[in-house]
Amino acid sequence: MSIKLRLIAMNFMQFFVWGSWLITIGAYWFQYRHWSGAQFGAIFSTMGIASLFMPSLMGVIADKWINAEKLYGLLHIAGAVVLFIIPSIDNPTTLFWVMLLNMMCYMPTISLAIAVAYSALKGDGKDVVIDYPPIRVWGTIGFIAALWTVSLLHLETSTGQFYVASAAALVLGLYAFSLPPCPPKLGRLPDKSLLDMLGLTSFKLFRNGKMAIFFIFAMLLGAALQLTNAYGDTFLHDFATVDAYKGMVAVRYPAIIMSISQVSETLFILAIPFFLKRFGIKTVMLISMLAWTLRFGLFAYGDPGPGLWMIVLSCIVYGMAFDFFNISGSLFVEGQSDPAIRASAQGLFMLMTNGVGAVLGSSLSGLIIDTWFTHADGSKDWHGIWMTFASYSLVVALLFVFLFRHKHDAGVLSSAHPGRGEVAAP
Repeated sequence: MSIKLRLIAMNFMQFFVWGSWLITIGAYWFQYRHWSGAQFGAIFSTMGIASLFMPSLMGVIADKWINAEKLYGLLHIAGAVVLFIIPSIDNPTTLFWVMLLNMMCYMPTISLAIAVAYSALKGDGKDVVIDYPPIRVWGTIGFIAALWTVSLLHLETSTGQFYVASAAALVLGLYAFSLPPCPPKLGRLPDKSLLDMLGLTSFKLFRNGKMAIFFIFAMLLGAALQLTNAYGDTFLHDFATVDAYKGMVAVRYPAIIMSISQVSETLFILAIPFFLKRFGIKTVMLISMLAWTLRFGLFAYGDPGPGLWMIVLSCIVYGMAFDFFNISGSLFVEGQSDPAIRASAQGLFMLMTNGVGAVLGSSLSGLIIDTWFTHADGSKDWHGIWMTFASYSLVVALLFVFLFRHKHDAGVLSSAHPGRGEVAAP
């Protein structure tokens, strides 16, 4: 099997595991377990909490002591065990801790999968900017396939979704040991600094002013991603309380409407090589920020009736907003960091986006919504909420234009291996 096909299989299963339960755990929580909503938000916070330290920690271990693909496999096998025992949990407090353990196993595998893929592609003489996006798109397809599998098997409200996820994680964990070797390089470097010995080498990227600014904006965009994940589905559900919209498709099947976002992802991922090569990371990231502004703005004025086209267009725009930030950002980090800290650098990117950004986004947005956009009867001013989020994204975009200084050089290939102290721009 070719390198590309092997990596396609890895990406497909990587997101199949997540898609098997991420969207449907709410139905399991409320309709099967009949637990209250007060503690449900904590379940989603486990992703941000785990991302604060696990991707960076596992990246350090992969760079110093163990092959990245082996560590990747061990984490998925451990995650399979945790997912298998979730159905036996009979109280929400215990489930929080078990789900946190699951996220501690899963979240670092996202950045490790990127590190393994980039290493394999470069080892095979491929250009990651050109060859990685068509591979990564199969991750989104895997996520969609998992949603369809769980839905067609009628497992949305049952424990079966976790068994599906567990089985997929076990298969992926075993399969990982057949992937191309991605050995540690950091421990072999001579004259190691204190940061090297402590396993914090990737944080040296903050010494570079451009990279420090990049990571700060990655954190700010990570907050925007958390806003759409946390409130998009709830926004559509709330229209069920409005007589004019009861029974409409978007209200009856909000998950199907929101899944347009994942379909859009598969298309925009394939456009990344063209945009990165032609315009560079600054323009691509700026397009992502403006897309977030448009995403939230369309939600502000959309509705399940005559304004349904705005909601659908918002879901389409999501693909550009997410991919042009998340995938392009990982490619930029790969090009700017030393190959010896490949896994650590991707873990740092994950820390800033899915860790710090997600935690800040979820906590601050909740406070803002409760303080200014929640009425006495508990209903929410969704127009005000989405316009606030849109304004936030626009301000971030304007600041990015002036603060992030990066000159695009189309002649520099990201597939080149920069030496220590050198950088390569996509």
